[in-house]
Amino acid sequence: MSRVIGSLTGSLRARLLWFLLAAIVLAAGAQALVAYRTVLAEADDIFDYHMQQMALSLRAGLPPSAAVGGIGTGEQNFEFVVQVWTADGTRIFESAEEAALPQLAVLGFADVHARGTTYRVFSMQTRGLVIQVAQDMAARRHMAGTLALRTIAPVALMAPLLMLVVWWVVSRSLAPVARVRKQVASRQADDLSPVSEEGLPEEVRPLVQELNLLFDRVRHAFDAQKHFVADAAHELRSPLAALKLQVQGLQRAPDGASRDLAVSRLVAGIDRATRLVEQMLALARHEASMAAGATPEPVDLSEVARLAVSDAVAAAQARGIDIGITHADAAVVDGQSEALRMLLRNLLENAVKYTPPEGRVDIAITATTTATTAQGNGAVELTVDDSGSGLPPAERERVLDRFYRSGETQAPGSGLGLAIVKSIADLHGASVSLDASPSLGGLRVRVVFAPSASSSRGAKAAD
Repeated sequence: MSRVIGSLTGSLRARLLWFLLAAIVLAAGAQALVAYRTVLAEADDIFDYHMQQMALSLRAGLPPSAAVGGIGTGEQNFEFVVQVWTADGTRIFESAEEAALPQLAVLGFADVHARGTTYRVFSMQTRGLVIQVAQDMAARRHMAGTLALRTIAPVALMAPLLMLVVWWVVSRSLAPVARVRKQVASRQADDLSPVSEEGLPEEVRPLVQELNLLFDRVRHAFDAQKHFVADAAHELRSPLAALKLQVQGLQRAPDGASRDLAVSRLVAGIDRATRLVEQMLALARHEASMAAGATPEPVDLSEVARLAVSDAVAAAQARGIDIGITHADAAVVDGQSEALRMLLRNLLENAVKYTPPEGRVDIAITATTTATTAQGNGAVELTVDDSGSGLPPAERERVLDRFYRSGETQAPGSGLGLAIVKSIADLHGASVSLDASPSLGGLRVRVVFAPSASSSRGAKAAD
């Protein structure tokens, strides 16, 4: 039994065949029931009419017993029983002694129970006599049942043929699904190429499309993992070698002053290695978010800017740098608040790092209302300006690459800050560009976000 249930739940072919067989059986049963009741009702009308006509024909006189007893007898056995009574209750004629109908007669039609069966009886009174014509109801039911069986017989004969046709149609329809299953089953573990959608039914094609999207996300996740492992192996080699040399220098320090200097260098090296690992993990995490297709949510960019400034204000005050928000329009973008906070925090840390003491870093958020940007009407522009030395035009694109550091600066770093900014901007469908700051003379980093669905809905509601 469990094997049959498993076959029904696991095989679409078996499920369709069993459902079709059940539908055929139910339809045939309903058809037989309707046919039986219809034929029985028509037989009642016809035989009641015959009984009435027979009784009327006996008013002129009594026929011989054999003649009346033979009425309706034959292959179908629709025998009528005739009895005649006098007014004082004396039976003067009966066509079948075994019927033994009761003497009490009800004029007209009535159903009478006798000898373990039911008789349909018609009684009429004429010239001092009571004439009864009766018929066993089993004969009528037998005739109705026979006709009902004849009605469903063609359906029963056609059921196997219908099942074969359905089996063939379902097999042909599921052939593309079987082809897709074979394609997936024959693949190697690293084969994440799309599955062919050719010839698939409309009901199955969305499933294969989602499967291909899943393969694409997994492929991006694998690529990000490979990049992270390769970058970690390449970039951690130098910091670890430097830490080893600094430990050796600490071991060889001849006096306390040399030892203190070696310790400070070792601490600084550990801080740089820690920062490098944190940034590499952040970059890998956001590349994985891009591959996984994280669900965006409405984010207030002004609130994100205030939080990012609070993160960077301590480092700015330590160097006497004036950092703040000079302009902030009400702007909402679709994305992830923590990722956007990291984007702006990296921009501010980069600006503070390359701005000389007593310098200045400004943040501005502008929501455009005209098509003044490449993103079009309704875009949001985030800019970070600093009063540092800026970057040569030839290096403004290259600094967005991972582990690239400009040769114009001597500030410590890993070359991952702007790469993380670029990764998060890509995650949010934004563009990143670097240029000279027109207000402070240093570097301007501009991040332009496409129009947000949330802001569009808000604008329509306001209208």
